[in-house]
Amino acid sequence: MEASLCVLKPKSGFGLQSHRLLASTTDLRKRGLPFAGCGLAMGKRNDCFGISLSVSMGTRGSIRSLFGSSVKARSVRAQASEGDVENIPPAKVQVKSSGSVLPYVGVACLGAILFGYHLGVVNGSLEYLAKDLGIAENTVLQGWVVSTLLAGATVGSFTGGSLADKFGRTKTFILDAIPLAIGAFLCATAQSVEAMIIGRLLAGIGIGISSAIVPLYISEISPTEIRGTLGSVNQLFICIGILAALVAGLPLAGNPLWWRTMFGIAVIPSVLLALGMAFSPESPRWLYQQGKTSDAEVSVRRLFGKERVAEVMSDLDAASRGSYEPEAGWFDLFSSRYWKIVSVGAALFLFQQLAGINAVVYYSTSVFRSAGITSDVAASALVGAANVFGTTVASSLMDKQGRKSLMLTSFAGMAASMLLLSLSFTWKVLAPYSGTLAVVGTVLYVLSFSLGAGPVPALLLPEIFASRIRAKAVALSLGMHWISNFVIGLYFLSVVTKFGISTVYLGFASVCLLAVMYIAGNVVETKGRSLEEIERALNPAI
Repeated sequence: MEASLCVLKPKSGFGLQSHRLLASTTDLRKRGLPFAGCGLAMGKRNDCFGISLSVSMGTRGSIRSLFGSSVKARSVRAQASEGDVENIPPAKVQVKSSGSVLPYVGVACLGAILFGYHLGVVNGSLEYLAKDLGIAENTVLQGWVVSTLLAGATVGSFTGGSLADKFGRTKTFILDAIPLAIGAFLCATAQSVEAMIIGRLLAGIGIGISSAIVPLYISEISPTEIRGTLGSVNQLFICIGILAALVAGLPLAGNPLWWRTMFGIAVIPSVLLALGMAFSPESPRWLYQQGKTSDAEVSVRRLFGKERVAEVMSDLDAASRGSYEPEAGWFDLFSSRYWKIVSVGAALFLFQQLAGINAVVYYSTSVFRSAGITSDVAASALVGAANVFGTTVASSLMDKQGRKSLMLTSFAGMAASMLLLSLSFTWKVLAPYSGTLAVVGTVLYVLSFSLGAGPVPALLLPEIFASRIRAKAVALSLGMHWISNFVIGLYFLSVVTKFGISTVYLGFASVCLLAVMYIAGNVVETKGRSLEEIERALNPAI
């Protein structure tokens, strides 16, 4: 986090300036008093105004005797108004790593590719599979073929958290490959709509689990200094998966039965995901939490190199010091201790969906046709290209500009784009340019979304959640994503028919502005902080 991780709050009420703290901690050392973890900010962790503090149980009496009062560290929520605090850079010297996490991030991102591919594969193939399965005139069953994936994803997103906590991250990936592969195979070989729906349901469960564990695993194995960049790669590969589904549909015009091959292609990355994860290291944070310290050290050595073992293990030890708590249950997420931070995760995904991204994508073909672009492939390619380009830019900025600033910029840009789209449909003075403005507004909206609102929530949530609730809290937040996605897909056209597309777009613009205000007041900056530092700040042990 960019904010300070602790503030000293004397119970007696007298103020302590930073120079007095420095002098006093130096005096402690001169007297030979135990003051574990206290030192200058050079290479230390948990720094607070240039001083790092980690008070152990055995030192509290010494501190009380010196200052005459109990001093405790408390976490401070970083808000936009606290610019003087948020702008303090983390004073942490990183040891150069000889290990590499990139191959394992690449394996995990096979799950992200499948996520995007299964979302996009039905768009081009629906017309052809409907004819082949005899449901060309039954729009209700076609709707079930599309939406069953989202229903399965909702179930999978909640399941993924529990599986990841019980079996570990890599084993959960291997288990996840089963419904992904079987679902794709059933869809490719379906001779009835029932078999197709079952296949889509299984594939949905698979991508739901992937949506929960891909960002979780990447965040837990990534070095602090590039965690933002690697975390945003998840969204980039989702976009690539969607584009891959679009490209896979190109032969359909000449071969109506090609839709089966389109679904069957997804079996290959599913198998590769299972094989790759069989040789990938487990999350050292999960291993440490299970009491497997030696295994955690082996995992750290493979990921970061032997030079970083002591540093990372020290972080894990500091995060767990004084708090030997069992794995959290689902009801713990709603406790007073965690609900505030868990609600932030749920709210971010709710804003992400209610801001209208799926509605804009669904309606983009009609918008482009009004501008004279009659090719569905060209329209989809333009939206997909804008998405990939924006996500690529976001990846390069994530560890430089920070997560919070990118989300603020993103939602503000989405609000402006939605306003432009709304005006292009209603202002008569803009009528001669309405088609062009609608296309520009759509592309700018997708570009703005991909800069922050798209990639940041999945990256930020594993960072702000404590380790004992991380998997389940991410799953709960993603459940909100899939539920809201399902509802919008179900009712969007009905709402447009009743109120008009211009009014709906104005509503989306309002949601984007609300998101800007919420993020400014409730979301913390996590750039440059280790997961353990963030956990100690936001979730102090009790």
